[in-house]
Amino acid sequence: MNTGTSLVSVNGRTYRRPERPLVVVCIDGCEPDYFERAIEAGTMPWLARVRATGAYLTADCVIPSFTNPNNLSIVTGAPPSVHGLSGNYFYDPETGAEVMMNDPKYLRCGTILAVLAATGARVAAVTAKDKLRRLLGHGMTGICFSSEKADETTEAEHGIADALGFVGRPLPSVYSADLSEFVFAAGVKLAERLRPDVMYLSTTDYIQHKHAPGTPEANAFYAMMDRYLRRLDELGSTVALTADHGMNAKTDATGAPRVIYLQDLLDRWLGAGRARVILPITDPYVVHHGALGSYATIYLSSASAADVGKKLAAIPGIDVVLEREPACVRFELPPDRVGDLVVISERHTVVGTSADRHDLSGLDAPLRSHGGLSEQRVPVVINKPVRGVDTSRRLRNFDVFDLALNHVA
Repeated sequence: MNTGTSLVSVNGRTYRRPERPLVVVCIDGCEPDYFERAIEAGTMPWLARVRATGAYLTADCVIPSFTNPNNLSIVTGAPPSVHGLSGNYFYDPETGAEVMMNDPKYLRCGTILAVLAATGARVAAVTAKDKLRRLLGHGMTGICFSSEKADETTEAEHGIADALGFVGRPLPSVYSADLSEFVFAAGVKLAERLRPDVMYLSTTDYIQHKHAPGTPEANAFYAMMDRYLRRLDELGSTVALTADHGMNAKTDATGAPRVIYLQDLLDRWLGAGRARVILPITDPYVVHHGALGSYATIYLSSASAADVGKKLAAIPGIDVVLEREPACVRFELPPDRVGDLVVISERHTVVGTSADRHDLSGLDAPLRSHGGLSEQRVPVVINKPVRGVDTSRRLRNFDVFDLALNHVA
């Protein structure tokens, strides 16, 4: 790493350049109980040691508690009001189209990864799904690829040719635990061979959507993770863990999904075409959740947002209904990418559009999902103690780079 200024400024925050290799891991869908139950079961011995000797904290993720806005908050050190990603998916009023937010054109600021790379750090990012790759790698010089498309990498676009051969594992299915294991295997291989100064690893929540904390399947997944994290530690890295969101069962006592279909309700109340429900959880990979989460935003053509919001708030299973301005203030969201109303369902309920627009046939386990306030608490764990942290401040998952770079001795 080049010598020079020891500090960099990104989005109004200052970070020390790493003195030792730093690996930041975003574990998709990891509520703190996954760690606790795995440690109790004896399947995460490395993490058990870190809990006793390092930093073992909890924090709030950003709302909506979905993948894209939280990963981008982590790598920018800022909330969605700064980076612009209001979900995985949004309605663009300028074009009248509903689109995925996986194009860097929607990103409104630079990333910590890009700035560190520009100052001479060797930077690498590996993500499970390709939907995040271009966002994470925006403006960044270095290595950036996904498990999903590891067989398609080129030196020019990804900073590495034949990532599949480099990692030495078969190309994983996008609907598998192997997709996340490939991320960890890639991280270890990069650390062993190329020794990046900064590495960002982001997994998928395939396991968490299917298996609750403490189940044999969940504990086996976290045991796998523990082995790779231990190896990164052995290689001399500062290892910092957090999550993009938690996960909860969204079912009734019989195991059936608890769904409030907002578009059906609004069409009945206001007439067809008078309201548009947007589900920001939507992405190309909906088999395990049917595009059902606990957060929605609603665009109204003429009806009073206050009146509609009052009716929605009275529905059992709805947790919070806010108009645009107070929602954007409370959740630090970009107002131009949020509808007239924000609706959040309670812990065991999801919101959908219309019943006939959600295919739940792919669910082979009781529905588990995220998006709401009930999935906001996430772990922040670092394999070394942290010092000089204001314990009275509200800790966020996007503070992880600050903790790892500025507060580790």
